Amino acid sequence: MEMNSANVEAVVKQVLESMLEKPIPSAQTANAGSQAIPKTAHVAMLTSLEHYDIKEFPMPEVGDGDILVKVEGCGVCGTDAHEFKRDPFSLIPVVLGHEGTGEIVKMGKNVKVDSAGKALKVGDKVVTCMIFKDDPEITMYDLNKQNVGGADVYGLLPDDDIHLNGWFADYILIREGSTVFNVSDLDLKSRVLIEPCAVLVHAVERAKTTGILRFNSRVVVQGCGPIGLICIAVLRTMGIENIVAVDGEQKRLEFAKRMGAEKSVNFKDFQGIEALAQGVKDAFGGHAADFAFQCTGSPVAHANIYKFIRNGGGLCELGFFINGGDATINPHFDLCSKEITLVGSWVYTLRDYATTFDFLKRAKGIGLPMDELITHEFPLEQINEAHQTNLAMKGLKIAIINK
Repeated sequence: MEMNSANVEAVVKQVLESMLEKPIPSAQTANAGSQAIPKTAHVAMLTSLEHYDIKEFPMPEVGDGDILVKVEGCGVCGTDAHEFKRDPFSLIPVVLGHEGTGEIVKMGKNVKVDSAGKALKVGDKVVTCMIFKDDPEITMYDLNKQNVGGADVYGLLPDDDIHLNGWFADYILIREGSTVFNVSDLDLKSRVLIEPCAVLVHAVERAKTTGILRFNSRVVVQGCGPIGLICIAVLRTMGIENIVAVDGEQKRLEFAKRMGAEKSVNFKDFQGIEALAQGVKDAFGGHAADFAFQCTGSPVAHANIYKFIRNGGGLCELGFFINGGDATINPHFDLCSKEITLVGSWVYTLRDYATTFDFLKRAKGIGLPMDELITHEFPLEQINEAHQTNLAMKGLKIAIINK
């Protein structure tokens, strides 16, 4: 009999199995991991406003530069909520979910390392970042010329013949050329929080460019949803302690203190912006804030926050990830005469992602209750209920967790 490589492998395998008395995986199956990969995958597809359907599709082929990931969990973002209610990006039908993480179960032969140069193998836990388009103005680690507004992200991709385009699924296919990070040293909840935390790491980096934000700065954070709460945590891990949180929900304000805010101000306790501004000053011992972070999507909140800031102070606006409407300010009183330095913040860069991994470790190291940000967990089949829970503001971070 002619002995080719396949025959040799079969004979060796048979001998080893007889010696060890257990089956040996073949070279063809070893790259697919220890768990069997099903022939179909399920996705939660938004098919109409406020309604997902669970759909089943054939498992796609994994190309030489692709990675097949078994999804473990994905957070529900405010952007998902906007798409769920209004479809502002005209994506329906679409598989959403961009705060996801999971385990590599199969990868193409050309995949060796992640976007930071860290080795990748089947079984590693990963997250994705931006999908950079062929734009010479956008580079991987230097985005000073242009931000990532021209990039794509899994979970906000139009549906195609692959379908596994978002993390609200049991499998996702990460295409060749995508960004991916090996985060096997982080637990599941930390991995689910990476994407929103990267938003705040980037915002604080933007704030630092003003030269105003320092260790001893008086900082006000307006809006104590997940974004504002994480903002407080990032500031606290940097050593900033004089933080005042502003919100209208007392439970969120109480949690803000656990995340690092020294004091809190409930805007419902004040009549009018002048009274509220005085309340913020009182929380700072009679001083206006040196720096402010505006973390809501409310134009009224944006208009009000200038009143909290001292002359020569700074402001980072990061609350408007979609068009929330116009805000009315007085350029003379709010900007010019006070010489406010204003920066906007949009999403993150790859470098911010890498920084975020260390932030999460540091936050846990100093005892911040990051895990408790995830207040509700739902299986994929209950994704409609998960989104309704999110819209009703019954918790903080809602997550889809695949058991």
